[in-house]
Amino acid sequence: MSVSGDTAASAHLNQAIALAVENVAVGGGPFGAVVVTADGRVYGGANRVTADYDPTAHAEVVAIRRACAELETFDLSGSTLYTSCEPCPLCVAASLWARLDAVVFAADRHDADRAGFDDKRFYDHFDGVAPAIAITPGAAENPLAPFAAWAENPGRTEY
Repeated sequence: MSVSGDTAASAHLNQAIALAVENVAVGGGPFGAVVVTADGRVYGGANRVTADYDPTAHAEVVAIRRACAELETFDLSGSTLYTSCEPCPLCVAASLWARLDAVVFAADRHDADRAGFDDKRFYDHFDGVAPAIAITPGAAENPLAPFAAWAENPGRTEY
């Protein structure tokens, strides 16, 4: 993907790439990301999967978590995520939940596959080809109990 013509976007994308390279130098994965708010504040993150023993600590998720924590919000509307590599389905979902306006990436899923990362099987799962894991409904006594408790709680924070 080209971001030519937009020097600010290129600078943010290059910052995400630099975070990824720095992360490799300290033993982390080769992924970096920055969230840039509408007013220009920047929140970076690097892949922490192996460092934190957390399979969800992808660079994009780390950057989103950092931005949300520092801004004290779960809604990043108006913000853009710049990432060193095309986001996997987990990171796309996190971007959607964070209400980001856009995602811009450098390397793509095929580059990651050639580098030895197995993200392709997750993309394939969501494309309907050879699901990576079975996802099926199960039987429970009261599956709607959490929603009832939510509806009855006058102190809830809507989202």
